[in-house]
Amino acid sequence: MSFEHEIDLYLSHLRVERNLSRNTLEAYARDLQTLARYGEREGKSSLGELTALDLNRFLLSLGRRISVRSQARLLSAVRTCYRFLVGEQVLQSDPTAEIDMPKIPRKLPEFLSVQEVDDLLARPPRDDPRGLRDAAMLEVLYATGIRVSELVSLRLDSVDHRMGIVRVFGKGRKERLVPLGEQALSVLQQYSQTARVRLLRERRSEALFVTARGRPMSRQGFWKNLKRYARAAGIQRNISPHKLRHSFATHLIERGADLRSVQALLGHADISTTEIYTHVNAERLRAVYDKFHPRA
Repeated sequence: MSFEHEIDLYLSHLRVERNLSRNTLEAYARDLQTLARYGEREGKSSLGELTALDLNRFLLSLGRRISVRSQARLLSAVRTCYRFLVGEQVLQSDPTAEIDMPKIPRKLPEFLSVQEVDDLLARPPRDDPRGLRDAAMLEVLYATGIRVSELVSLRLDSVDHRMGIVRVFGKGRKERLVPLGEQALSVLQQYSQTARVRLLRERRSEALFVTARGRPMSRQGFWKNLKRYARAAGIQRNISPHKLRHSFATHLIERGADLRSVQALLGHADISTTEIYTHVNAERLRAVYDKFHPRA
């Protein structure tokens, strides 16, 4: 069996059995195809021909071009592919079992202050259909902490305006319900009742957030708008939709939210992923202590 057939078999499993999103599937495909191209350059024709030594050399070749975090992600994709193929008896052995995962330096998430968030959310002009749409998207993103992929995937029926709840499908198409604050809900209702209608101009769409051409908003389009509003708000640091997600979690924990609740809101499968926000808060408390305590 060739690289192509082995990879297609695994991707079909992810698509059908795991119900992963298109973006996640594309990421797996890119990583596995990177390995396949390396293998072909080394004279191999299938995953079954690669040894642990081959895989280590592959990772070393990448080390000059990509970060340790990206190497770890790629190795994780390769490892799960091998495990699947061994489980399906397509391959006899899994060479990744002999390879240690690269150690990722723990980096605390960057986030905006509450004042910076307020300044950012005030920038979109709300007397313009596109501006009101952008205001609604920013309000919803910060109010819920959802991922940008989840934001642009929202449909009209994703929001229960009466209950103030958003139904989100996260990684692996896992469903969760996230509450919406009053401010976000108010702006979202204004957008849905006026700006969205004007943007669609009698066209039909199930997408909640649409462009002036009546198409669903893309992640790239939203990111571009976010950067523009951040510059207008005087935010000098690099901005990304995920930074608003970090801000959402950090601000909740700073105000006393318990870790399990924040985990549920973020849709983290493992609470250790959420625990990093407690380290962010601890660092800030330490800085305040060092600055203000007379015997620090």
